[in-house]
Order: sequence, then C-alpha cells, then structure tokens
Amino acid sequence: MPYVLLALAIAAEVCATSMLKLTDGFSRLWPSLGVALGYMLSFLLLGRALKHIPVSVAYAVWSGVGTAAVAAIGATLFGETLGRLQWLGIAVVIVGVVLINLRSTH
Repeated sequence: MPYVLLALAIAAEVCATSMLKLTDGFSRLWPSLGVALGYMLSFLLLGRALKHIPVSVAYAVWSGVGTAAVAAIGATLFGETLGRLQWLGIAVVIVGVVLINLRSTH
C-alpha cells in the first residue's frame, strides 16, 4: 500500500507540474487551481507513504520518476524538444533512482 500511495503522489505531482504551463503565469483560474490541488494532494500522499518508506527512497523515486514523466509529457504534449544530452540526463536520473532503491534493500 505505501508504494501505491507513492505512485498516486507521483501522478498528482506530474499532473500539477504539467498544468503549470496552462496557467499562463497563474493568470488563468482553473489551471491554477488544478496546480494547487495537485501539489496539495501529492504532498498529502507522499507524507502518508513516508510512514512506511524511508524518505531517501521515497523522495528519490518521487522526484526522479516525476522529472522523467514531465520531460516526456513536455515533449509529447507541448512539443518541447529533447536532445541527446537531455535524454542522457533523464537516463542518469532513472539509474540514480534504481541505485538508491538497491541500496535501501540491503
């Protein structure tokens, strides 16, 4: 169950971060409310997950998966281009998350 909470926290954070572009500098009400609610839900769920998952692991997964997902969303939905260096950076983040998780199991 803690990892389900973490996955839901990641999904809420990714949605909120993706909606930031739609707020037009927080000048549009509904996307701005969506961002605020998404971040609130994300932190609520992350806090619940931290009752059972070490903070180093949970935060690494939350931020790493979120970073990779938002980069992919930016490229697919918003037409943002990612070069080889950006893809390499995303791969390094993913490898780092995996290594942190391996360390936490030993």
